[in-house]
Amino acid sequence: MTSEAITVLGLGNLGRALAETFLRHGHSTTVWNRSAAKASGLAATVAATPAEAVADGDLVVVAVLDNQVAQQVLRGVDMRGRALVNLTSGTPDEARELARWAEDNGAKYLHGAVYAVPQTIGTAESSINYSGSPAVHERWQKQLALLGKVTFLGEDAGRASGYDVAILSGMYGLIGGFLHAAALARAGGIKAAELTPMMLSWLTDMHPALVTFAEEIDNGNYAGGESSLAMNQSGLAMLIRAVETQGVPFAALDELKALVDRQVADGHGEESLARAVESFRGVASQRLAG
Repeated sequence: MTSEAITVLGLGNLGRALAETFLRHGHSTTVWNRSAAKASGLAATVAATPAEAVADGDLVVVAVLDNQVAQQVLRGVDMRGRALVNLTSGTPDEARELARWAEDNGAKYLHGAVYAVPQTIGTAESSINYSGSPAVHERWQKQLALLGKVTFLGEDAGRASGYDVAILSGMYGLIGGFLHAAALARAGGIKAAELTPMMLSWLTDMHPALVTFAEEIDNGNYAGGESSLAMNQSGLAMLIRAVETQGVPFAALDELKALVDRQVADGHGEESLARAVESFRGVASQRLAG
């Protein structure tokens, strides 16, 4: 084992791309996957078990289906002295739990959230946010940078996942909105390909509004917003009528209007639409009380 020996556990699309990148840059790389056939064509050492794979590497990178699988793969493995970097998607609490497990088993833990499709790993189009052990980040930053742009978010192992779940929620909200828009357009005899350029132009123009909303949310000051809750309440009501009339209702619109309605009912109709974020606190409190 050399000081640059790397192990990759999991050879799905992401794991294989990670291993290929390390190999391309001359690192001694050992891989393991439940199905050894996934290692076909890789110029890597193929281990029969996770324990054998970990024994070969100072840096152990995990990229499997989910946190539960990661725990199963690592269970009973001697991790002493290893740097464990987990690129498996999961919740902030799951990342913290695995960080505690790593510490209890003699390893240092770094959690990563990947913003890339597998084919862009190792290019300028790939970026990965990390949080957890500063020592692992400092020692292995050069190797991790081979995979994509590195951003270190601090010592809390769950912080990278905290960013990730928020970003993914925004992403799926955008995709859901696009799919509904396409269905709504189709109901009106408009092709999605004809609609999309106009939609992209409008969404791009909205970027400054999101920056303003973020400032209002962080400051807790929603006074004097150009896009008021009352105005958007009316707009959402019209839109909901329209989509129902065209036979393409969308529950997300009803849920958004409900958030706005709560704030208007509390006397905040003239304040910024961004204040609707405060309605989520009420939803969370109701669920906890229930």
